[in-house]
Amino acid sequence: MQVTPFRRVVRLSLFGLQRRFLSSRKNAIVATRLRELAVSEHFVRQFSTFCGEKKMTTLNGVTPADEAATEQLAEQLRELRVRVTQNAEKVRLLKQANAPAEEIAAGVDTLVHLRAQVTELEKQLESTRPLYYQLRSQCENLLKRRFFVVPSYEIYGGVGGLYDFGPPGCALKSAVEQLWRQHFVLAEDMLEVSGPCLTPHIVLKTSGHVDRFTDLMVKDTVTQDCLRADKYLEEKIDERLNAKEGISPEEASRLALLRRQADALSAAEMKVALEELQVKSPAGNPLSDPFPFNLMFGLKIGPKDEAGAGEEPATGRGQKASAASRSAEGRGYLRPETAQGIFVNFRRLLEFNGGRMPFAAAQLGLGFRNEIAPRNGLLRVREFQMGEIEHFVHPDQKDHPKFHLVRDLKIPLFSRENQLTDGKVLRDVTVGEAVAKKIIDNETLGYFLARTYLFLTRCGIADSGLRFRQHLTSEMAHYAKDCWDAEVECSYGWVEVAGHADRSAFDLTSHSKVSKVDLVASRKFDSPQIVEYVKYTPNKGLCGKTFKDRQQALHDAIEEKSDADRLEIEAALAAEGRYTLTLCTGEVFEISREMMKFEKTTKKVSEESFVPAVIEPSFGIGRILHCIMEHAFRSRGIVDQEERCYMAFPAIIAPTKCIILPISSNPSFAELLQRARDACVARGISAKVDASTASIGKRYARNDEVGTPFAITVDFESLKDDTVTVRERDSMEQIRVSLSDAVDLVARMSQGSLDWPTVKKTYPLVDVKES
Repeated sequence: MQVTPFRRVVRLSLFGLQRRFLSSRKNAIVATRLRELAVSEHFVRQFSTFCGEKKMTTLNGVTPADEAATEQLAEQLRELRVRVTQNAEKVRLLKQANAPAEEIAAGVDTLVHLRAQVTELEKQLESTRPLYYQLRSQCENLLKRRFFVVPSYEIYGGVGGLYDFGPPGCALKSAVEQLWRQHFVLAEDMLEVSGPCLTPHIVLKTSGHVDRFTDLMVKDTVTQDCLRADKYLEEKIDERLNAKEGISPEEASRLALLRRQADALSAAEMKVALEELQVKSPAGNPLSDPFPFNLMFGLKIGPKDEAGAGEEPATGRGQKASAASRSAEGRGYLRPETAQGIFVNFRRLLEFNGGRMPFAAAQLGLGFRNEIAPRNGLLRVREFQMGEIEHFVHPDQKDHPKFHLVRDLKIPLFSRENQLTDGKVLRDVTVGEAVAKKIIDNETLGYFLARTYLFLTRCGIADSGLRFRQHLTSEMAHYAKDCWDAEVECSYGWVEVAGHADRSAFDLTSHSKVSKVDLVASRKFDSPQIVEYVKYTPNKGLCGKTFKDRQQALHDAIEEKSDADRLEIEAALAAEGRYTLTLCTGEVFEISREMMKFEKTTKKVSEESFVPAVIEPSFGIGRILHCIMEHAFRSRGIVDQEERCYMAFPAIIAPTKCIILPISSNPSFAELLQRARDACVARGISAKVDASTASIGKRYARNDEVGTPFAITVDFESLKDDTVTVRERDSMEQIRVSLSDAVDLVARMSQGSLDWPTVKKTYPLVDVKES
């Protein structure tokens, strides 16, 4: 593939695009982001010039011969990835602004071209990539052969997106969850809860999940087989274009444009496209009209008829809880996340905590998403373990009492600005500096980013393969203040394993509205305070005449606005006489000067009630496990012999901490082996005895494969003086100590309070041949 010069890739002028949208008040935010992207594009061009006007160099698939050539290619790859990020952001903004299809298509063309160049460079750099890229098949084979993870219901052909954990995988998963609890729940004094997987429709309707997780589907009207509409349309267009018979250049261009827009078509537009192309099902049968497919697993809770099950309860605050619970029966779902179980219990959690703020609640449990095309092992599945934390704080006080403990910690930050400019991950900035410079929005968010970094590295994730990527503006929910994803590099590229979001007060506010239950906290002042606020005075008569039954929704929306938002509305009304208010539901109100006014005033208060904001770290345990296993994969250097590959799990999460081996199958070792295992179990160490007839070297190797970090070996000398050898997995080094000391050392190293280099300073190594 011919790779074009880096600086000549972009075809669209971002400065021109931002001018296009400036005239529309509705698209002011989009115009601002396009202007930022234009500045970023200019910066990258200057950066490329600074780097010596580099042009992309193809090496015809030959691996770079020296470090300088490798570094040059890596630099070019990083620059290209910046352009990919910029153009992806631009395309999203164009779609949000309903730009002409031709402009979106041109942006998509550029994006496809850039991604092709990224793929080409990645191939050239293949030999310099980490081991999990080069030996993915060997790693996957080891995990399957040693029964870490296998497809569920395998003897029946398996089911996509469902996996079984075997004994070592189950033990690894349990150890990671235990470490998560220790690192977060216990260390941070969190309140742990456990809720059901079944969730009523009304809860997920309120949270936005019912409307959010949908893709268009079509169904074979005869066989009832379902197909994802946009992907099937793309497939059929490809078949038509590849045929190249009876298609004019104009028709080919039109089809190519339609293919690029397939994922953005509405149900009506998708229907027209399928009918124009006379698309049939794979079996040759007619297709149904496109319909939205929700990615949640729907179900029926109880015998109640589904009709009305999702309606909001018409209960007042004083009605009995049983009436409210009955209204939630009927239609429901398997939960897509565990967070809603925490939000709906906020009042009880606050009461349990003595009314004190801030506080955090946590939950470990299963989530479910009916993925249309599950793939990539544990990275995209239909049932998955999650660990979620909801840290409730005052909206205006997001400092953290323990922030000083992580202030000087340096974590890899991939900020929004860097994604759109030089593409570099910041590795020399402390968390304290990032918060002070507003790279990270607040102390609490920064604190949890640091704690997550420590957790993941403690699990064995390599620092060089870990980064925290800030969400771009187009990726942010309308209510979010700041969001960062912990991403780990694995054989499938960079994968999100944990999200960190400042969700403001969206969740509690939404549930309060629908449930008619106040989910608020309060704080008392030592003495009455004179506070300034912006008073809202509506002209209810005019509002009622204009908006009729919509009037209350308008007043509720204004009441929820902050003082700053109210002053912004007042400024617009004073300057232009009108203001357009758009609710998160999409409802629009055209407000005139006569309908309302806002003015600054003061009042005396002794207590303040507020809806808490939420800082949410959310962890995908399955994804973390996948990355741990890839990052732990090692080779002794003989890559074609699987027994010389092993899993270098940190001892604290290793499925089995210690293997106990006799030097031979001599029955005289039995009593000592049992004593050794009993001593390990008494110290809480998971230990197994391998007394098979295989050679000692093969037994070491097969236990290395499952990541067992330590081995206690009993030999004939042990029968004389009760001493044993202790072997460390990674170095294969051994020391000789008494059995009681061996168990103590293994226990302390397994808990992380002692490491092997320290042990070697106290006990001399012994020379043992593994044969």
